[in-house]
This record gives sequence, C-alpha cells and structure tokens, in this order.
Amino acid sequence: MDIRTGLNYHGKVVLITGGAKGVGAGISRSFLAAGAQVVVCGRSAPEQLPQVEGRSAHFIAADVREVASLQRLFAQVLGDFGRLDVVVNNAGGSPPAEAASVSPRFSESIIRLNLIAPLNVAQQANAIMQEQAEGGVILFIGSISALRPSPLTAVYGAAKAGILSLASSLAVEWAPKVRVVTVSPGLVRTEQSHQHYGDEAGIAAVAATIPAGRLANPEDIGAACVYIASPLASYASGCNLLLHGGGERPAFLAAANA
Repeated sequence: MDIRTGLNYHGKVVLITGGAKGVGAGISRSFLAAGAQVVVCGRSAPEQLPQVEGRSAHFIAADVREVASLQRLFAQVLGDFGRLDVVVNNAGGSPPAEAASVSPRFSESIIRLNLIAPLNVAQQANAIMQEQAEGGVILFIGSISALRPSPLTAVYGAAKAGILSLASSLAVEWAPKVRVVTVSPGLVRTEQSHQHYGDEAGIAAVAATIPAGRLANPEDIGAACVYIASPLASYASGCNLLLHGGGERPAFLAAANA
C-alpha cells in the first residue's frame, strides 16, 4: 500500500472524546491534518476548537459518563455524517489523591470515568461499525501509569491497567470488522503540565529523566493515532502502542556509587 494513500483520511469521520484540549486536541489536529472530518465531544463547548489550515473540528456536547448522553452523541454523529470510521477514547484523568485516605466515592468516580465510560463509548461505536462494509477502528488512550507505580493516582493507574485488558478482549470479540488498539503515552507536555511538574525549571528537570530528552507533545500522540488507525496498521489489533520516549531512567542508577 502507498504510504500517502494509507494515511489519507479524506471522507473519513473520526470522533475523539475530550478532543478539544490537552492530548485530545493534539490528536484532533493530527486527524484534521490527515483530511478527516473530526468530531470532538465534551460536557461544555470549548473556547476554541482544534483547527488546521482553516478546517475545524465539529463539537457535540456529551458527558461520556452518562449512557443516555452517549446514545444521543452517536445518533447525532451518524445523522450528521452518515458514518463513523475511527473513535479515539481519550477523555479521562484524575486529580492527585493519597490512596490511604481517598473516599470510596472518589475511587468509584475515577474508575467510572477512565474504565467504564470508555467501554460504553466503545460499545456504541462498535454497534455502528459492525454495520459498515469497512468496519472501523477503536483506539483507547491508555497511560504509562498502567505499567509502573502510579503514586497519588493509584486508582487511575489501576483503571488504565484495566483498559489494556479490556482492549485486548474487545479486539477478539469484535474482529474482524472492528480493530481495537491501545495507545499509551508517557509524560506529555500540555497546558496543564505546570500543575504536575511546577515551573519551567521543574518541567525541564522532569524532561531530563527521559531518554528522549523531552516530554512528548500532544501531536506526538496524535501522529501515532493517525498511523495506528490507518490501513497501514491493519494487522495491529489487541495490542498496546507505548509512547514514552524510551521510558524513565531507573532511580538506582542515580543512587549507585559503583
């Protein structure tokens, strides 16, 4: 297959949950640049929608935690665009909280947002894609937190670990019409990075621990999504694409005196 053809999304419809800010905005811009019609959803309209060369994403208000809201979202996407080729399950996150004192209600809300809601999104998408001749692709945005300790976001890390298992199972159940893949970022620089790492000096210090020498930017994640959802990656399903710039330097290397 010609690479340029494989990465051409003209005529394709891509839905990205939480696609108007942070990593989601980078994913939206990447699909827009590839020619796709991009739909983003969130609980409220953003001040600015992702745009590329005058082409803008479409916004539909939806709360991914509510099944009725998701049903309206997918009905509108199908009504407005007539098809759905790719869904990127991006919405999620967690504020920091100590596992020793966090409330059960908080933990349940984090699992609901980061595991149950993506499953509900995927079910709605699959129902549409199974009826299409070309099927479709469902991407889950995972996290490095699923694969290493996640202090202060322990429940989030556990939910993201659940996503890895969920995606591999759905890939078996929904094949061959629908491919299911997880894309797991490491540390990404967004407009909220200062909340996690502090000022520019703090961000630079964190970046120095990564072999690549920097945090990822949202377009790094977006470019990977464009590839993995394309026909060029048609044999990729049930797998996890890990994007962490080489990982995090083991602490013992700094502590050892040998």
